[in-house]
Amino acid sequence: MSILVQFAIGLVFGLGLVIAGMSDPAKVLNFLDLAAIPTGGWDPSLAFVLTGAIAVTFIGFKLVLRRSQPIFGGKFHLPTATGIDARIVAGPAIFGVGWGLAGFCPGPAFTALTTGGNAALGFVLAMLVGMAGARWLASRPARLFPVTPRI
Repeated sequence: MSILVQFAIGLVFGLGLVIAGMSDPAKVLNFLDLAAIPTGGWDPSLAFVLTGAIAVTFIGFKLVLRRSQPIFGGKFHLPTATGIDARIVAGPAIFGVGWGLAGFCPGPAFTALTTGGNAALGFVLAMLVGMAGARWLASRPARLFPVTPRI
């Protein structure tokens, strides 16, 4: 039963992305193009979508974390790290560059696959390769360039 509820939640989320225009890379790129503000080409509508998402998430976290455990799980899996390291800086930077170049982020890219666009397919394939590469890098030793002892 829980898998059906989770599927329904994902379906509503995907539908919301499509209705908001987040699966249209041109709309996203017009939002990110701040240089178009003077010419009137800037599209601020996604700022409202993002603000709404932040508000819903903020309220949702406040309500959900009052529970002793999640409805569909044994325990909450919340981050415990508080420091800022290279991964915390590099991950969002890579995400932002990808979003700015392609006009897609992961959720909307998957919803855009339903329209059969080659751009969405290319983005999702590149994203999956990037995810595999990130997982591989994370499994490597901490040092990228091991120091060879001099004898």
